[in-house]
Amino acid sequence: MKSQLIDFLCCPQCQESLLLKNEVYEKEEIKEGVLVCKNAHEYKIINFIPRFVKTDAYSSSFSYEWTRFRETQLDSKSGRDLAEKQFQGYVGFPLNQIKGKFVLDAGCGMGRYTEVARKYGATVVGIDLSYAADAAFKNIGFQDNVYIVQGDVMNPPFKKEIFDFIYSFGVLHHTPDAKTAFKSLTRYLKKGGQFSLCVYDSYEKAIVYSSDFWRKITVRLPRRLLHYLCFLSVPLYYVYRLPLIGQILKAVFVISMRPEWKLRWLDTFDWYSPKYQSKHTHAEVFQWFDRMGLRDIKIFNYGVTMQGTKV
Repeated sequence: MKSQLIDFLCCPQCQESLLLKNEVYEKEEIKEGVLVCKNAHEYKIINFIPRFVKTDAYSSSFSYEWTRFRETQLDSKSGRDLAEKQFQGYVGFPLNQIKGKFVLDAGCGMGRYTEVARKYGATVVGIDLSYAADAAFKNIGFQDNVYIVQGDVMNPPFKKEIFDFIYSFGVLHHTPDAKTAFKSLTRYLKKGGQFSLCVYDSYEKAIVYSSDFWRKITVRLPRRLLHYLCFLSVPLYYVYRLPLIGQILKAVFVISMRPEWKLRWLDTFDWYSPKYQSKHTHAEVFQWFDRMGLRDIKIFNYGVTMQGTKV
């Protein structure tokens, strides 16, 4: 953990400032230590990451997923610019406009979008409930202007109204209540700051009903077993591409249709493993933005993707 991060943190239980104790440094980062508030709430720094939760709770599937696929979607490792293109598709401005901004990646996973934001000159805080935070730190945690925190987006350990830009892509629908998570995060956005959000949509009814049916089973399977079962989606891709039978199979059992085999494996596991997976409409999410005082609301492609400015 970089020592500068303390200036932006507060106790998630009482919102008091935190002090650093018993710190041990390595490579100019705080590897171990304790953060404590005046009400004696303590949070450990373990392996360079401040831990504001004791377990990964409902996000354990992502702890497994991003340990197994730590570098698969990271542009700097894959040699592609897939994460950068996705990031650009989720926002309505050129990415160079985040240069010099203080940014929150809410649900950073293994850090693919954090890396993109940092590349374009932002100072980025990535927070994740799961042990994907460890994967993110291994990937990008030692880089300048990157801070990684293990914490809950439903109750983040940050001071209010400090971020210029908050984004959460493909995350909040995996919380127990996406609307509540969104409302919580808006408290940390400055006035005039922008919030970009992407959640799953509920429009493809056949696919939604099919996947919801199978997920009653898959979320109960051992992670390792499901991981290897999803590997079957790799060759099935070619059958699913056939005109008629492919449409039928998609309605019966959804798999990823990514051209690259490892991304298919990852995305299929990502679809069937999380405990929570809500779907939403544009009208519903528009109301979230409107009721939390966000204006100039824009709608983009892919799922339900919106961006608004806090007034």
